[in-house]
Amino acid sequence: MDMNSFSPMMPTSPLSMINQIKFEDEPDLKDLFITVDEPESHVTTIETFITYRIITKTSRGEFDSSEFEVRRRYQDFLWLKGKLEEAHPTLIIPPLPEKFIVKGMVERFNDDFIETRRKALHKFLNRIADHPTLTFNEDFKVFLTAQAWELSSHKKQGPGLLSRMGQTVRAVALSMRGVKSRPEEFMEMNNFIEVFSQKINLIDKISQRIYKEEREYSDEMKEYGPIHILWSASEEDLVDTLKGIASCIDKCSKATEKRMCGLSEALLPVVHEYVLYSEMLMGVMKRRDQIQAELDSKVEALTYKKADTDLLTEEIGKLEDKVECANNALKADWERWRHNMQNDIKSAFTDMAEENIQYYEQFPTLGINVCRKRQGFCLACWWEKGAGQIALGTDTEGFINPFTAES
Repeated sequence: MDMNSFSPMMPTSPLSMINQIKFEDEPDLKDLFITVDEPESHVTTIETFITYRIITKTSRGEFDSSEFEVRRRYQDFLWLKGKLEEAHPTLIIPPLPEKFIVKGMVERFNDDFIETRRKALHKFLNRIADHPTLTFNEDFKVFLTAQAWELSSHKKQGPGLLSRMGQTVRAVALSMRGVKSRPEEFMEMNNFIEVFSQKINLIDKISQRIYKEEREYSDEMKEYGPIHILWSASEEDLVDTLKGIASCIDKCSKATEKRMCGLSEALLPVVHEYVLYSEMLMGVMKRRDQIQAELDSKVEALTYKKADTDLLTEEIGKLEDKVECANNALKADWERWRHNMQNDIKSAFTDMAEENIQYYEQFPTLGINVCRKRQGFCLACWWEKGAGQIALGTDTEGFINPFTAES
């Protein structure tokens, strides 16, 4: 399907266009439905945390029931993400929202923060459920179905502290060593990630700045309506005109609020999710390089006969299979991720453009009420020449009110 050509019969709605695209590995019928809702605050003597209700409905035979309800906290989501990365080091695991937020942006655990995190956690689980491989991960199943004490017991079954420390030290050593010759396709992939990361981070910063400025503009606009109402009480000849302006400002304010709602719900979360994806991709590339670096070190040891040759030959054979599986998994998931990314970002910006068009289409009708003429004088022009400064309390020395001045 050519994404750049649209036939006249094709639906013009962005969501309709996106829904027409289907992945080859996507199942015909969705059999796993996950909902994250009802955040609940917990206060103990040690900490304060939030848990979220997770409802899972499924028709899969490997599940003991068709519906499950559990509660999970953020640390449980972190555990799941870590287990998925451990089991599938070169698959692109969906990102989690950050644990901490930028100081001064929003208070931790306020309603807005909790709701934003809930939506992100909901998307995280559904991204996994829609993935052709991750959806069948055993730890994912345990996460969705096990009660709190069962999940705690399952977590303890993993490797011990010393084993994890050894794996970490080994991974650091391999990353420091680096790879001698990364295949060309992965060089291109790495270059794409670097450029994508720079661009998506820039878009994220600009979007956040636009939202902040729109918020400030909206807050100021909310003050202007009441000011004009008060002003009308002291200007008998301008009562209808000033109340008309107040009504117009109120409509503009509501339209701006609606547009900001679309910006915060449709665009900002998508852009920021792919900022986090760019960080995840760098981690995936790093893990792929570590697997290859381990193979390179064994080949080098065999070349210089630094250890038992037969044992090294056997280990090299296993590592070659491991590298091939890791590369194939990454290449397949890479294409799937890019397809998703292009559609998500395109849909977000198209939806935002439609919101903006609807927003600005309202202003021609609103403007008719603003630019009324009275006694041969344009009120809008009068405002620009200084009347607006009176309402805002700025210096207006020498300004003459044309509606009260003598001819």
